[in-house]
Amino acid sequence: MIWTTIHTLDIILWLFTACSVAYVALYALIYLFHWKKHGLAQAEESSVKTKFLVLYPAYREDKVIVNSIKTFLQQDYPTDRYHLVVISDHQKRATNESLSLLPITLLKPNFMKSSKAKALQHAIECNNEQYDYVVILDADNVVEPNFLSLLNDITQRGYKAIQCHRCAKNSDSAISILDGISEEINNTLFRKSHNIIGLSSALIGSGMCFSYPWFKDNVANLSTAGEDRELEVLLLKQDIYIKYAEHIPVFDEKVSNEENFQRQRQRWMSAQVHCLLSMLPYLPKAFIKGNINFIDKTIQQMLIPRSMLVVCTFAMSLLASVIAPWWSLKWWALFLVTCLSLLFAVPYKMYSKSIPSTLTILPKLTWKMLKNLRHIDHKNKEFLHTKHE
Repeated sequence: MIWTTIHTLDIILWLFTACSVAYVALYALIYLFHWKKHGLAQAEESSVKTKFLVLYPAYREDKVIVNSIKTFLQQDYPTDRYHLVVISDHQKRATNESLSLLPITLLKPNFMKSSKAKALQHAIECNNEQYDYVVILDADNVVEPNFLSLLNDITQRGYKAIQCHRCAKNSDSAISILDGISEEINNTLFRKSHNIIGLSSALIGSGMCFSYPWFKDNVANLSTAGEDRELEVLLLKQDIYIKYAEHIPVFDEKVSNEENFQRQRQRWMSAQVHCLLSMLPYLPKAFIKGNINFIDKTIQQMLIPRSMLVVCTFAMSLLASVIAPWWSLKWWALFLVTCLSLLFAVPYKMYSKSIPSTLTILPKLTWKMLKNLRHIDHKNKEFLHTKHE
């Protein structure tokens, strides 16, 4: 009787885990075997110049924000066709003084409870100009001089929502390397592979570009620390396609220590749970309307995080090998499929001798993520700031 119960639980746990593995494997194979090159064809430079509003929310980002703004101001785009706004929240006086010397608009709100959503809402409320598109970047994001020129080419094609290619700008520790690899895996699975088969890309929180009229009408609906997921849900409910612009890099600072890694993942996991709970009531309507993008996004919120998949399938394989070797075969198969799928999703340029060394810290970081489960707040309204080194 006891063995029957244990076996039943083993099967249920395996099936639950296998659903996440199957989703990852499907999109990894789509990326691996897609038969034609996707992306934007080379186009002649448009004589029409989109007018951009560029927003930099900055909460206690004194170490990075001034350099990011100075770098952005090197754009090769006409200066009268874009405007930079920094929402400086709880930053030092010296930082604000340095920013005030630059050709930007500096907003200095002092929220009791800060969040990126509040900063974005404040920026739109304070703006009286008309723009075509709004660009959202994080305080540590650095872009190349042709960033807006490339975005201009895409916006001329009519896309209302665009996610640029966020990639690592630092690899100074095993954690930052692992964080960068994780980012590229997500880019492959949830952005590029989805666009390949005509589905919407996932958003990522920065390097995002939206039709300004749409953003102005919808930004007031943001209420949690997972504003990127909220924006994504709003877009998918309105059946607006999200384009992934792989050829437009946005360089993002990766976390370099365990405390920041844990804090960041706790915020993401809370946002995932909140997003799932908010999407489930709309799911029947999505099935009736045939809103495949919304259904796919709901499934994404149910997935086990990739690092947990690797460690947990390996741990279960070992445990089953000790308890009942025959039971372990299905777990070892799941572990193998997980590893191969994630391996396929890593861009070739990131293969290096440093990757094996980063895998040694994966179990420890996964354990910290599991401990985060106790602190998940499905309302997710408290902003957890990721500190910069």
